[in-house]
Amino acid sequence: MQGEGKPVRPRLPEWIRVRVGANGAGEVSAILQDLRLNTVCSGAMCPNLGECFCHGTATFLIMGRNCTRNCKFCAIGHDPHPEPPEPDEAVRLAEAAVRLKLRYVVVTSVTRDDLPDGGAGCFATVIEELRRRLPEAETEVLTPDFNGDENAIRRVLEARPAVFNHNVETVERLSSEIRTRATYRRTLEVLRFAASAGEGIPVKSGLMLGLGESDEEVRRTLRDLREAGVSIVTIGQYLPPSAAHWPLARYVTPAEFEAFGAFARELGFRAVASAPLVRSSYHAGELVRETR
Repeated sequence: MQGEGKPVRPRLPEWIRVRVGANGAGEVSAILQDLRLNTVCSGAMCPNLGECFCHGTATFLIMGRNCTRNCKFCAIGHDPHPEPPEPDEAVRLAEAAVRLKLRYVVVTSVTRDDLPDGGAGCFATVIEELRRRLPEAETEVLTPDFNGDENAIRRVLEARPAVFNHNVETVERLSSEIRTRATYRRTLEVLRFAASAGEGIPVKSGLMLGLGESDEEVRRTLRDLREAGVSIVTIGQYLPPSAAHWPLARYVTPAEFEAFGAFARELGFRAVASAPLVRSSYHAGELVRETR
């Protein structure tokens, strides 16, 4: 039944409910606040925020809080004319990584179509600053598509991240409906270029389930990713941030996630995370170690 014309989310299944304590989360929040840093954990309303913060980890969100795109699945704010990136952001981010004693750092960003290089230089600067301050740590980047600009992608790769990640998000049929400006085929080209130009840097991608895709479409997407050179894949449950976002079609069961994960391994992915609460950066360091 629907009330006042608004779709009602199905009752949250047991396997989606998150139970974690608060120990350690306050310290992480305090450091982020002190250094004026954003995280995708908070911005994208990640269900694993409590667990990650309690373990002293966070996925840093660079270049502001607002995105020049307005995808229907995402909780990040939208602004076609955001403020310029702060010139000292990389320094502050590296300081946070030092204080948190991180050994594996995940860095993502809002999409910045307003910048000539899409923000590729900001990613490179962060990687380089983290290497300077924490030479023993590794940095994984989760980038936008840079509008398919190979020079921008190459700029990030030349900084030598431990992993280059760019998410396909969903199956081809739904991509144009839920994503703004980004396309399924462009994503595959970005991943293909990163795999060929990265000189051994593992390439990663992820998709959400429960947006209305069929099982065969998921399998086709996994085949496309593998053919593009992706070696690490994440598969998780889509959870609408609000009633104004793309509606939830269904909750995918843990058994179904396990089956998709097994299929991905059969295709030759070197590392696979497939479960309801999996997100792109969830246990990222552990996942990349599976490839070594």
